[in-house]
Amino acid sequence: MNSRERVLAAINHKEPDKIPIDLGSTLVTGINAIAYNNLKKYLGITTGKTRIIDIVQQLAQVEDIIIDRFQIDVLGIGRVYNKKDEDWYDIDLKGNKVQFPARFHPRHNEDNSYDVVLPDGTVVLKMSEGAFYFEQCSFPFLEGYPDEISDIMPIMNKYLGAIHVPAPFDNLQQKRFWRKLRENAIELKKISNKALTIELGCSVFEMLHTLRRIDNNLMDMVSNPSKIEKLLDKLMDFHIASLSLVCKYVGDVIDVIRIGDDLGENKGPLINPKLYRKMFKPKHAEICDYIKKHSSMKIFFHSCGSIRQFIPDLIEVGVDILNPVQINVKNMDPKELKEEYGEDITFWGGGADTRNVINRLSPKEVEKHVTELLEIFSPGGGFIWSTVHNILPDVPPENIVAMFDAIHKFNGSKK
Repeated sequence: MNSRERVLAAINHKEPDKIPIDLGSTLVTGINAIAYNNLKKYLGITTGKTRIIDIVQQLAQVEDIIIDRFQIDVLGIGRVYNKKDEDWYDIDLKGNKVQFPARFHPRHNEDNSYDVVLPDGTVVLKMSEGAFYFEQCSFPFLEGYPDEISDIMPIMNKYLGAIHVPAPFDNLQQKRFWRKLRENAIELKKISNKALTIELGCSVFEMLHTLRRIDNNLMDMVSNPSKIEKLLDKLMDFHIASLSLVCKYVGDVIDVIRIGDDLGENKGPLINPKLYRKMFKPKHAEICDYIKKHSSMKIFFHSCGSIRQFIPDLIEVGVDILNPVQINVKNMDPKELKEEYGEDITFWGGGADTRNVINRLSPKEVEKHVTELLEIFSPGGGFIWSTVHNILPDVPPENIVAMFDAIHKFNGSKK
C-alpha cells in the first residue's frame, strides 16, 4: 500500500499493511516549535527553517526531511502555501531561532511578553515570558449580546484577522484562491501519494467562547438559551457558507476534513450530555450531513477531554474519526474504547501520552508505552497513530525518536 491507501484502509476499518502515522497534518497532531528545534538538533539536521504555522499554539511546519525520516503518511494542504522566504521573518523564541509568518507582527514588550493588538488598541492575544502559547484576552460579547446580529462575519474577521489564520486560508484574498486550492491539492496528491487533510474547524460550542468567554457561555446555556440559539444560527450560516466552497472545490480531492469542538475536561463532559443533545448535537449533525452529501471527505472530529459519553452521539451524526483520544483522563481507557467503539469510529490519536509519559519517562519506557497502545488500537484497522494532541515543548527529542522507533518496529513485525 502507499500512504494514502494505508490511511483510507484504516479509516474504512480494514487492517492495512502497516499502521498509518501522522505528525503535523493538522493543528492538533503537530509539534511545538521548541520541541521541533530540539528534535532537529538531536538528529543532526542543520538544513531548513523552523516555521511557525499556528501562532497560538506555536506549532512548527514539519519539513520533508522529518516526514521521510519518520515515514509520515498524511499531509495537510496548507504546507504548499507560503513557501517563499519573504513569507517569513526570523525571531528569537525563548532562545530558539524560528520564523513567524510575514503577516503576523505581534508587539514585543519590555518584559519579553508578546501582544497581538488591534488598530483600536485592543489587546486580543497575549503570551507572557514564561508561557509557550498565546491566550485570548478580549471577547467581543463579554459585557452582553448586541441587540441584533445581522452578520457574524465582521466580528469574526476582526478577531481572526488579528491572530493570523493558518494556511491555506491566510491566502484567501488572493485571486483565484479556490481554483488554485484545487490545483494545489491535485498536485500534492499526485506527487506525494499521501492522504491529504484540510482544516475548517466548524466549532459551535467552542467558537462561542471566543465571543462571550466560556464561563458566561456555560451560564447562558441554562439562563439565557434563546440568546445562545440566535448566535448559533449565525455561526452555522458562517460554517455552511465555508463548507460549501471547500466541498465544491476540493471535496473530491482532499481525503479528510478536520472539524471539532472541545466537549470534555479531565473528569468528564464540560456540559450536561442532555444539554449537548438539545443544543449542539443538531448543529454537528447538520455540518456532518452537509459534508457527506457534498463531498467524499472523511470527517475528523477533534475533542479533548473525557468525552466517552458523547462518542455514540458523534457516531450517530456521521463522524468517521475521533481525535485526540485523550487516554490520560477519566473514562477514556484505550482497551474499553477499542472494544466498545472500534468498529464504528476510527481513532486518530491515543498513540502516546503527551502529558505524563513522553515528556517524563525514559526512551525505553516510552517505547514500551507506545507498543502497548499499538497492540490495543491496531487490530481490525480503525487506527491512525498520532500522539494525544500536539507534542509539547518539554518533550525530549530522544523520546520522540523512541516513539517512532516503536511504531516502525511494530510495523516491521507485521510483515
